[in-house]
Amino acid sequence: MAAEAAFLALDLGAESGRAVLGRFDGERMSLEEVHRFPNVPVKLVDGMHWDALRIFTEVKEGLKKAVAEAGRVDSLGVDSWGVDFGLLDRDGSLVSNPYYYRDPRTEGTEERALERMSREEIYGTTGIQFMPINTLNQLIALEDSPLMEAAQTLLMMPDLIGYWLTGEKAGEFTISSTSQLLDASTGGWAWGLLERLGIPVRLFPEIRSPGVELGRLLPGVAGEAGEGTVVTSVASHDTASAVVAVPAENNEDFAYISSGTWSLVGLELPGPVITEEGLRANFTNEGGFGGTTRFLKNVMGLWLLQECRRTWARDGREYSYEELAHLAEAAPAAGVLVDPDHPVFLPPGDMPSRIRSFCEATGQERPKEPGAVTRCVLESLALKYRWVLEKAEEITGLEVGVVHVVGGGVRNELLCRLTADATRRPVRTGPVEATALGNLMVQACARGYLASLEEIREAVRRSVGVRDYEPRGGEDRWQEAFEKLRGVMETAPQLDREGAST
Repeated sequence: MAAEAAFLALDLGAESGRAVLGRFDGERMSLEEVHRFPNVPVKLVDGMHWDALRIFTEVKEGLKKAVAEAGRVDSLGVDSWGVDFGLLDRDGSLVSNPYYYRDPRTEGTEERALERMSREEIYGTTGIQFMPINTLNQLIALEDSPLMEAAQTLLMMPDLIGYWLTGEKAGEFTISSTSQLLDASTGGWAWGLLERLGIPVRLFPEIRSPGVELGRLLPGVAGEAGEGTVVTSVASHDTASAVVAVPAENNEDFAYISSGTWSLVGLELPGPVITEEGLRANFTNEGGFGGTTRFLKNVMGLWLLQECRRTWARDGREYSYEELAHLAEAAPAAGVLVDPDHPVFLPPGDMPSRIRSFCEATGQERPKEPGAVTRCVLESLALKYRWVLEKAEEITGLEVGVVHVVGGGVRNELLCRLTADATRRPVRTGPVEATALGNLMVQACARGYLASLEEIREAVRRSVGVRDYEPRGGEDRWQEAFEKLRGVMETAPQLDREGAST
């Protein structure tokens, strides 16, 4: 290669967005964060929304800074969280700011969908887990809205940013697969399902695979970047990009945990696995790079701890994650447990009170101090990871040898240690910046510097360091705790959004 290539990952998270500059020398990818901005929903009279125009402004600022740093950007790619979308009218104008997936307007929409199609039919077509935040439910919530009358095109969040950058309207495969509206057998939109659910088929654009060129920057956007800059259709669901950057060896029997606000726990498979057992356990089959399927389950993740920190900060007690981990290590082990995926924990709010209420309702002591609450969250997450991994093995018939943990949760060393102990498997952590790195590596592949997912992962291993955690014993204690978690999951009460029994 004659010169070092410069790529830009625009990684949009549900808490913050980043512009990460990647320089690839043919062997290794170096990463430099050139811009970061907070990404918070805005509460309006009609619900909670994303400030899409501000996000796009920050994207352009990140591009400007990357060009100032590197002198040029050969290619850029956009990834984001799943399920959320923008609606465009016939002129290509945004109809309304996109809704925030935790907005409560989707309550009751799943029941309305199931009046039109059975759970078995929806899962058999899409292979996607049932969650109130899914795009399917969000569209049903809007079916009587004048917004739907005006809407002509639906673009998932990274596709919307890509449209504003290039003028091209397209749906990238991996992000589209999170919608619960894609046909798992064809990889295209599930037209029959859309018609039966009463969702207008006119909304859905052409599906494109990750790793192809979306278009070139529009003259009004390019600025100093130059109009020749390519926008690449990467694996634009952030988890899909993170899984690309798992530093697994060829033929390694691995599972992954993409750990952050959500924890995405699963296996990489050559195709979807759609079975009655998968439906009962609510596993999902999302699209991956290189024709792979991400067979996984969403676990609520560090969202619980993020909301606890916000609540404590409002009460005048500011804790860093490091301080909370220290307090948790000092708290008694094998204490109280929660099911991280109970619906009471989905909305924002007073998370410590909800955790205490859940524990009380399941016959456990109420954890009082921040250290005890944090210990409860981390041990519950580690044990839920074990539950998901064992279910995945049971459904697929595969056996997991090593668990790769990638993403921001890698920084939580206590959670990583607890995961190794609870799952009784070796845990390999890193890279932290997995989503941005996977985004950049797909761009390098699209530009011809790498030829396959295997070559990408070889380059990942050359580019980053990893840390290993081995199970530390105490199998009897962890088995007892696991049985306790399963009991809590089976007997979890009905609680309202504030944690009160219903």
